[in-house]
Amino acid sequence: MIGLFDRLARPLLRTLDPETAHSLALNALKFAPLPGAAPDDEKLRVKAFGLTFPNPVGLAAGFDKNAEVPDALLRLGFGFVEAGGVTPKAQPGNVRPRLFRLDADEGVINRLGLNSEGVEAVAQRLAARVVAPGIVGVNIGANKDSADRAADYVSCIEALAAHVSFLTVNVSSPNTPGLRNLQQASALDELLSRVIDARERAGIGAKPRPLLLKIAPDLSLGDLDDVVGVARRHRIDGMIVGNTTVTRPNLRDAEKANEQGGLSGRPLFALSTRMLAETYVRAEGAFPLIGVGGIDSGAAAFAKIKAGASLIQLYSGLIFRGVGLIGAIKNDLLDFMRIGRLDLLADAVGRDVAAVTAEPWPG
Repeated sequence: MIGLFDRLARPLLRTLDPETAHSLALNALKFAPLPGAAPDDEKLRVKAFGLTFPNPVGLAAGFDKNAEVPDALLRLGFGFVEAGGVTPKAQPGNVRPRLFRLDADEGVINRLGLNSEGVEAVAQRLAARVVAPGIVGVNIGANKDSADRAADYVSCIEALAAHVSFLTVNVSSPNTPGLRNLQQASALDELLSRVIDARERAGIGAKPRPLLLKIAPDLSLGDLDDVVGVARRHRIDGMIVGNTTVTRPNLRDAEKANEQGGLSGRPLFALSTRMLAETYVRAEGAFPLIGVGGIDSGAAAFAKIKAGASLIQLYSGLIFRGVGLIGAIKNDLLDFMRIGRLDLLADAVGRDVAAVTAEPWPG
């Protein structure tokens, strides 16, 4: 039924303004009578951050910003879902149009600007499903007009930690002025000190929630050295590599390429995979990584894993491949494991790092 719905709905959605199409897709998931996902092959199980994931394929933040449909998304077959980004106060984001499909490139440019209903609304939704099965995390950010952005992350943790499986500190959105400055070593050091303290306080009487850090793929290698060094000193639980890019690598859609915002989808694959491998080298096994950016096939997912990802996330690939992509990736991963005679997906993590980091820098 899911496949039939996908084949019928996707051509219609592609004729609409991207943000309108996104809203319709969210509403469809609220009301569609989706069956539960079939059990995953045990070979796809992944243990990371103290959690056990039924499969490594996650939904990246940005699709379900306000945690409206996490359980419906899990029923589509995702191994985990990341809601958000969430800001403490509700904010509308940037003016429309602010989302652009680049069909010739199979990419997306967005300058949404962390539009959010605010932490209170999201906390209520997540609290209502907290006993439901499945791994649901939340991506947290800061309000555009905040005078103390670290305090914004702290307030999000205080409100949300009890209701989710993990928290992601997003310091990498290109659409909130100055937010990426939090990736600078001194600012990041202070931020992580405060959010980890908040996480520990929120975990009193229970195991503290895993805390992940999401970075941009546009960091210089010197800056990446600093970011990973600070992350290791604070003993964060993992990193997500990475967010959208402000670069425009060899895009065919010249008109839309000039739109401001972050680029995702297939054009991001090479850069994000290189940054993933570079992060893996610097992390030295201190924590697991989630690879994001340009995953639109099983081969792309497996390449991320071999470049250092224990788990992967996708979003833009759904726009061009549909929800059938989720099952296709899982089937392909099992095929790759069988061909490589791998008993565990973890055996492939980082296998190609040396080769990836030896290649010329992606243009």
